[in-house]
Amino acid sequence: VSRVMAQVIELGRATDARQSIFDPTCGSGSLLLKAHDEAKSRTGLDLALFGQEMDNATAALSRMNMVLHDCPTAEIWRDNTLANPHFLHATDKTALQTFDYVVANPPFSTKAWSNGFDPLNDLFGRFEYGVPPAKNGDFAFLLHILKSLKSTGKGAVILPHGVLFRGGAEGSIRANIVRRGFIKGIIGLPANLFYGTGIPACII
Repeated sequence: VSRVMAQVIELGRATDARQSIFDPTCGSGSLLLKAHDEAKSRTGLDLALFGQEMDNATAALSRMNMVLHDCPTAEIWRDNTLANPHFLHATDKTALQTFDYVVANPPFSTKAWSNGFDPLNDLFGRFEYGVPPAKNGDFAFLLHILKSLKSTGKGAVILPHGVLFRGGAEGSIRANIVRRGFIKGIIGLPANLFYGTGIPACII
């Protein structure tokens, strides 16, 4: 799955070593490293890596993995990416830093996604297309990714299959982002593919 994600955002077409890859929920860093390897094997370019991870031990593991896999300059930050995003615009601290590529496998349907901040008054304007339900954060991560992409950027995120058909606030958000042409494609994934959950998922 990691390699598919790297391929669908066309990392093999990277043109400049100053281009960047970001994972807002990077875990141990495996997605970032797969994306980096895809770009380097196809273009020879060593793209800059950025990641944020909420769990302290996992963030430390990610930093270690970056060093072990010859990516010592990767910047991995430990904090809640929704409540306290670390990577901000160089001069405007009410805007997120934007990246050429984003890959992510956020926690599925997390219920505490809005802990620590008020989505209705989000400093970074991430919820202009709608506020996700209080007890389901799937679209919160997708909207964060959209705000983290450059205008020419490409992203791929793994989410539960339910984001494709659930109604209410999620249906409204889905309609808004589809109308704006943000979605290039959707890849359905089977059940029992990921550790800890048996539900089917998709790559958006």
